[in-house]
Amino acid sequence: MAVGTGRRRGKKSKVHFTKLYNFTCCRSSLKDEHSQIGQRGFSRSVHCNDPDNLEQLQLRYRDNYVSTTKYTALNFIPKSLFEQFRRVANIYFLVVACVSFSPLAPFGATSILAPLLVVIGATMAKEGVEDWRRRKQDIEANNRKVQVYGRNQTFEETRWKNLRVGDLVKVYKDEYFPADLFLVSSSYEDGICYVETSNLDGETNLKVKHALDVTASIHDESSFQNFKAVIKCEDPNDDLYAFVGTLCHGRQYPLSVQQILLRDSKLQNTDYIYGVVIFTGHDTKVMQNTTDPPSKRSKIERKMDKIIYILFSTLIMMSSVGSVFFGIETKNDIHDGKLTRWYLGPGNATVFYDPRRASLAAFFHFLTDLMLYQYLIPISLYVSIEVVKVLQTIFINQDQDMYFEETDKPARARTSNLNEELGQVDTILSDKTGTLTCNSMEFVKCSIAGIAYGRGLTEVERALAKKKGGGPPEVGDTSLDAEGSNAELVDTGRSIKGFNFQDERIMNGQWVKQTHSNVIQKFFRVLALCHTAIPDVNQETGEISYEAESPDEAAFVIAARELGFEFYERTQTSISLHELDRESGKSVDRSYKLLHVLEFSSARKRMSVIVRNPENQLLLLCKGADSEEEFMSWEEEFLKAQTSVTADRDALVDAVADKIERDLILLGATAVEDKLQKGVPECIEKLANAGIRIWVLTGDKMETAINIGYACSLLRQGMKQIVITLDSPAVNDMENKGDKEAIAKASISSITKQIKEGLSELSSAKESSVSFALIIDGKSLAFALDKNLENSFLELAMKCASVICCRSTPKQKALVTRLVKKGKNRTTLAIGDGANDVGMLQEADIGVGISGVEGMQAVMSSDVAIAQFRFLERLLLVHGHWCYRRISMMICYFFYKNITFGFTLFWFEAYASFSGKPAYNDWYMSLYNVFFTSLPVIALGVFDQDVSARFCLKYPLLYQEGVQNILFSWQHILGWMFNGFMCSMIIFFLATNCIKEQSFRKDGKVVDYEILGVLMYTCVVWTVNCQMALSINYFTWMQHFFIWGSIALWYLFLVIYGTISPILSTTAYRVLVETCAQSPFYWMASLLIVVSALLPYFSYKAFQIRFHPMYHEIIQRRRLEGLET
Repeated sequence: MAVGTGRRRGKKSKVHFTKLYNFTCCRSSLKDEHSQIGQRGFSRSVHCNDPDNLEQLQLRYRDNYVSTTKYTALNFIPKSLFEQFRRVANIYFLVVACVSFSPLAPFGATSILAPLLVVIGATMAKEGVEDWRRRKQDIEANNRKVQVYGRNQTFEETRWKNLRVGDLVKVYKDEYFPADLFLVSSSYEDGICYVETSNLDGETNLKVKHALDVTASIHDESSFQNFKAVIKCEDPNDDLYAFVGTLCHGRQYPLSVQQILLRDSKLQNTDYIYGVVIFTGHDTKVMQNTTDPPSKRSKIERKMDKIIYILFSTLIMMSSVGSVFFGIETKNDIHDGKLTRWYLGPGNATVFYDPRRASLAAFFHFLTDLMLYQYLIPISLYVSIEVVKVLQTIFINQDQDMYFEETDKPARARTSNLNEELGQVDTILSDKTGTLTCNSMEFVKCSIAGIAYGRGLTEVERALAKKKGGGPPEVGDTSLDAEGSNAELVDTGRSIKGFNFQDERIMNGQWVKQTHSNVIQKFFRVLALCHTAIPDVNQETGEISYEAESPDEAAFVIAARELGFEFYERTQTSISLHELDRESGKSVDRSYKLLHVLEFSSARKRMSVIVRNPENQLLLLCKGADSEEEFMSWEEEFLKAQTSVTADRDALVDAVADKIERDLILLGATAVEDKLQKGVPECIEKLANAGIRIWVLTGDKMETAINIGYACSLLRQGMKQIVITLDSPAVNDMENKGDKEAIAKASISSITKQIKEGLSELSSAKESSVSFALIIDGKSLAFALDKNLENSFLELAMKCASVICCRSTPKQKALVTRLVKKGKNRTTLAIGDGANDVGMLQEADIGVGISGVEGMQAVMSSDVAIAQFRFLERLLLVHGHWCYRRISMMICYFFYKNITFGFTLFWFEAYASFSGKPAYNDWYMSLYNVFFTSLPVIALGVFDQDVSARFCLKYPLLYQEGVQNILFSWQHILGWMFNGFMCSMIIFFLATNCIKEQSFRKDGKVVDYEILGVLMYTCVVWTVNCQMALSINYFTWMQHFFIWGSIALWYLFLVIYGTISPILSTTAYRVLVETCAQSPFYWMASLLIVVSALLPYFSYKAFQIRFHPMYHEIIQRRRLEGLET
């Protein structure tokens, strides 16, 4: 940052403070849209202080009532039911429940309807509770109080929800604005006010707004009686940083965003303001921005839908087989005119069993089987997964290792839909400023009068040393002049945010002894005066902090303060400093008249202030890159450009500003550094070791990006660089000639050639262990994203360990993210902290927002919010790995246990001549998924750990189990399904064969239908719960409680249900107490069958762990053998 000054002498010139705050960051430039007032999109008409105007009432503007709820009292039930039955499985169960009231049903309707109502009801209740919380917040906001100008010419208190367009309101200090307001005037004479917009964009820096000169003088309540005006402006939209309108008050005055106060922003450092309501309720800009984020579903969830379809197909196939064999059996009931199964009474059968209409009977039997085999589809799967994911997010949110104490911000999972996706990330696309760095500038070095000051080392200097292969240079090893080159460093003894400067030659007032002390004085005086910062004095300690437009501006003001030029007060027309006097060495107070601020623009790349010092000298102080008559002439031209209502207004202002920023005296240059966040290099290295590709998309130039890449370990020693750039003499010559077509043709040819060369270099090094990094600049990236080149560019990039895209625009960030996501169908994670990262976050499979200093837009658009980049390591390698493993095992287990249970029904139907008779009591079947097997699987989804968090971080390669989708591959899923199929066969055939010819009771009676059902069901409950015990890696008391408790609950249910009248309990009446429990055979058979059913899985698992262990099993074995502690 170059610092310069210019000086002219003359007399005082009175100016208003409103002229000083025409900052680009606060203003929407008046462009062509201004001429469109009254046309489509710019048709709003507001009658100020006249809400009852007939013309305005006919427009029927919205009231100021705001609702953020999803439901209302009237639409909750229908809308919530619609949401529930968007799931195919729920529609199926609803149809089954309806058909169960017909004679086709193999069981009672209540036993089907009850579980469905429980599952649907639980989900609806969850939705209702969440929506009620939102409604309570709405009620609180709508009933806040504000003062409105009434018909009796005084301000009266009313509720926010009662405000109307055109109302004149008065808002006091520390109050929120109730609607989008046009600023009429304020407690300051010139109509300025300070606004905090943290609720809108998270930025805590104060913004300066100012009223028009024509209204700024209206302060007295009595004067508002005659205040009538019409505002014609744009229609409601979501742009927080622009406003197009005109005020018709005698004549037309252009309006910009500087005169607009947005709802939910807060008035600060201003006693009060008067404003006219322009937009109300859902028309306000903050409400226009509350759109739902794009719907994202994890790959596991999408794959789960395919498994459901497979199970549906299996169910239809089983029903078809059953109906065919039933039709054959029914048709054979009449043979040669005789009844073969006369004991069934087929001669008197209904249409459902009529041997004379066997085909029709088979069709009805198909419908019966569709209901009978419904247990293949896990009714409680969706609600169980939802519960598990919510509990997982609670653990993420409460992880103390991802809590940032400095800002009091924990990690926050803003959606639970993508928990398992955190364990499958293949590529991370990251912003740099504020994401990898702190976005908090520190003053490190400066050069004044050609002499370098400051002995600290920047991250870039360390990176350069690392790049050269040597160690970092020693502190103090800096090229210095002869003065003090051998002096020791000065330790200030305290840490100052924004100030990391060490040099005894100019610190502690020693600069007055330097040869060029006069230049040093001017240099730091420029830093203390040339800014738009606002001082904030702590009344208790007297310490001064600064609200600045940017981090680097705050660093300059802090540096000036630490070196003897303390900015302590700003009024409407002056800036006051505590200065260290060069001659006396004492601190003196000096006040400078502030005449004009020439704001920073991207075209000029500098800012200036024009001040008059106590000696009556006129000074132009410039950061970045006259006589009194000359100044007066320039001021007239400047004000004319500033108030012009033309499309090229900004260009005019820049041109006039450029006229006076000439013939400057160069005082020196500064070096400020945006330091890397703590732990970034270690985090990136760990993620790279986990096999995750890391891309950095930054707006920095290539040299800076490469240096930062080395500093954060994105680029490592021994890594070869493939650089794609259009910074070549041939392309530069064409650009100078301005032939756009030739430039584009040459650029595409150059990029194509460089990509091919990169692919060739990668192929030649395929056998070696050398890793590659791809570095591409913004101009090259624009051509590389062309449809003809994007596939080859992606192929090259995906073969590199690291990618750096320099000079990237927000749109390019989003396009690159989309290319990686769709091109390779890999899970992508984007991480950023600013509004320019929103497109990238929403495009990625997972968007992670850094809650930093650039505002909250990124966080509000993200799926997960963290405070520091280093927390990404734990989020992915620990929580991501656990969540992926838990959800994968949970879903596989769900299908396993339902197949085990469902196929025992199929085997029994075949055993009973495909009669459609269920093997179990109605309520046994209904409660299977709800009570006897659901709680253990929820415990697995919440608590199970294959290895501890410490080992997840110690062995990052473990993360590849999720990236490669090992635990939810089709091989793994079909293996679990086959296990369920085998268990069902073992349970059924062992149960039927071991008791077929055996006496069961003491009186010699054999097993009947009721006892067989209880025995089989007992074995199923024991088998699937013991299977869970075999699959769990990390036991807690809760797992034990749920697993063995579910089994105990089955027996308890049998006892209680068996005591109910046989009219209700039917086959369960006293079946355990009086029959099964008294028979040793029942207990021995149960033990034998359960052990036999579990033996195949146990044998397979023992063989697999011994000869083909997965990575986590290797770590577990090493830990058990004492090789890991």
